[in-house]
Amino acid sequence: MTIKCKICESDSVQLFSHKILNKYEVSYYRCPACFFVQTEEPFWIEEAYQNALNPEDTGLFKRNEEFRAKTSALLFFLFNRASKFVDFAGGYGIFTRMMRDTGFDFYWSDKYANNIMAKGFEAEEGHRFECVTAFEVFEHMVNPNAEMQNIVKVADSIIFSTRLIGETPPAEDWWYYGFNHGQHVSLYSEKSLQVLAEKFGMKLYTNHSNFHLLSKKKISPIVFQILLKLSKYGLYPIISFFLSSKTDADAHYLLGK
Repeated sequence: MTIKCKICESDSVQLFSHKILNKYEVSYYRCPACFFVQTEEPFWIEEAYQNALNPEDTGLFKRNEEFRAKTSALLFFLFNRASKFVDFAGGYGIFTRMMRDTGFDFYWSDKYANNIMAKGFEAEEGHRFECVTAFEVFEHMVNPNAEMQNIVKVADSIIFSTRLIGETPPAEDWWYYGFNHGQHVSLYSEKSLQVLAEKFGMKLYTNHSNFHLLSKKKISPIVFQILLKLSKYGLYPIISFFLSSKTDADAHYLLGK
């Protein structure tokens, strides 16, 4: 049996089947052209999102700290740092709050979760942003092309994370398949991200692992890699020194509302 690849529309062949949420036997398909792996149409998706955030995700805060450092480096040096930014599928607002505390004018957007940490800084409908962030989101996309169309309406650049698969698919026991929570329905290779980028007139910049940028801006791949590397070795405190944290200003703003 084959189904159409949701990225390049080639015929994808069944890779394996596995139980989702410990109850539903679900087929996974792999595209031989772009190596994208997708589930069958996820009829279980509403049940999977009874909890908006995956309870197994114990790395949430650690990942946000890492991505704040990396994102700050990219936004500070490659984008208009004084512009507005939005965290797409921003969960409880943790990353939005952290980036505002750093000094970037960040806003929150999420159709599933409740904004707890960044109340008052919800993205306005129809507003254009300098850049979108979307961390641990792409693997949740039931229809990546449709979701991308929504994102490019509001920004020309997307900083995001998702674990990449290679030309040889990971073994069935790979943790990122997420069988227990059933929320990971789209798994990308670097080639599939390149195909997606080309569809929307963008270029792909990647660390070849889990951190990526799609952008219509011309960016040096070498500079991209250098900034990511330096973000691990003390660049973030230097960046935050040159920015004004919005922590106190946001408190005064919310008190005045």
